[in-house]
Amino acid sequence: MRSRTNNDVAGKSENELISLATEGHSEAFGVLYEKYIDQIYNYIYYRTSNGKDAEDLCSRVFIRALRHIGRYEDRGYPFSAWLYRIAHNLVVNWYRDRERKEEIPLAEQYPPPVMEGNVEEKIESEDEKDHLMRVINSLPEDRKELLILKHVEGLTNLEIGQIMDRTEGAIKALYHRTLESLREDYDL
Repeated sequence: MRSRTNNDVAGKSENELISLATEGHSEAFGVLYEKYIDQIYNYIYYRTSNGKDAEDLCSRVFIRALRHIGRYEDRGYPFSAWLYRIAHNLVVNWYRDRERKEEIPLAEQYPPPVMEGNVEEKIESEDEKDHLMRVINSLPEDRKELLILKHVEGLTNLEIGQIMDRTEGAIKALYHRTLESLREDYDL
């Protein structure tokens, strides 16, 4: 990959950066990486609930994106949708691989943290969070992904639809069904 200096890409629009990156300019890809690394990491972290795995998968997303940037085609979706799709596929594969391995729960590996302050309130708050996370984790994968993209990443229904390859209307309907399910299961 040919290298360019930061001055060569400074002030370029995202479309210009993508065009340069597809031509093999590493600095342009680096700017895109810096722009999207936090979003992709957050998305993966909320899908895996593990910082180390999220870091590993996030690096794989950008390695895969770098390898395939030359074949990237603008299909009217934001560049981030392409990155989210790569991340989605890697997370799905990660879960599939994990199902094949026996894991030792984290609580068995490390002692629980020492709590300071009002322990009873913290335990109650943690119990509520745990219950909500169990309810969310019991949802089908597409509904979990929708909640992460909407509430963690702050994406619009249209953007989520582009990432999940569904119409905006289908995302609205799925979101409504998901909220209804959460209300029933979580007693909201």
